[in-house]
Amino acid sequence: VKSVCGDYPAVMSFDLGHIELGDAKSLDNITFEKIRTEMINQYKRGGMISVSWHLNNPLTGGDSWDVKTPGVVTSVLPGGAKHELFLAWLDRVAAFFNNLTTEEGDKIPVLFRPWHEHTGSWFWWGKEHCTPEQYKQLWQITRNRLDVKGVNNLLYAYSPGTEGIGDVYMERYPGDEYVDLLGVDGYQFGGEAGAEGFTKTMNSMLTFITKMGKEHNKPIAFTETGLEALTMSNWWTEILLPIVDKYPIAYVLVWRNARERDNHFYAPYPGQVSATDFVKFYQNPKTLFSQDVKNLYK
Repeated sequence: VKSVCGDYPAVMSFDLGHIELGDAKSLDNITFEKIRTEMINQYKRGGMISVSWHLNNPLTGGDSWDVKTPGVVTSVLPGGAKHELFLAWLDRVAAFFNNLTTEEGDKIPVLFRPWHEHTGSWFWWGKEHCTPEQYKQLWQITRNRLDVKGVNNLLYAYSPGTEGIGDVYMERYPGDEYVDLLGVDGYQFGGEAGAEGFTKTMNSMLTFITKMGKEHNKPIAFTETGLEALTMSNWWTEILLPIVDKYPIAYVLVWRNARERDNHFYAPYPGQVSATDFVKFYQNPKTLFSQDVKNLYK
């Protein structure tokens, strides 16, 4: 992002997948020490930090997308065969957050987004793999365990996918006392042909979430989005901006640029077909990047 527009994003997201295993590197092959360093750098810039957690399947040893074996959520709840293992995994997450401090020893605030996209079923905590009550219990155990371990620098984001509004969105909501922000993850698929459907879906979702945010006194956000490989040169100003401009969202986050997959990227690079349009998006007075946020504090 900085190489294209000259500024860092105001929000940067990181993933803690594999920290539960005690590994030195994340599932994206980045050391957790490097992740910690970049989180601190983002904080020093005046920016915000978001964290997701694509943890392994504790029952099978597979990854987050290993959904072939039923009963994974049940196994980590109290009385389950993997409950103690799961608590140990949460303790490793707690240790990371408790160690996320400045040189002066101040803890750095983070927006934690656990158990995301649960209205789909591609993760082992998804809709088809546990009941609403089991999902709520999973969330509550996570929050309570981190609280017990002294983790007091987190805000918690609830971010279903676009599988539905109303009951679909809210049926697994763990409660106002466990959630600080309401979000949604929604992507444009099918290149330019998918633009109309994406716009319609996201307007419906964000209209609903705006209503829920007011009712529950929570800020809202577009917690994940993007168009893979950015095949539309005007995606930033003609598709994304008209959507986010209409709603009181705290932030919008596009997904990663993968090193190991050539066309799996969601932010432009110099010379990319949407790079010029991204600069226009950056220059729009409605968008805030790192330097904009820093200027707000002056």
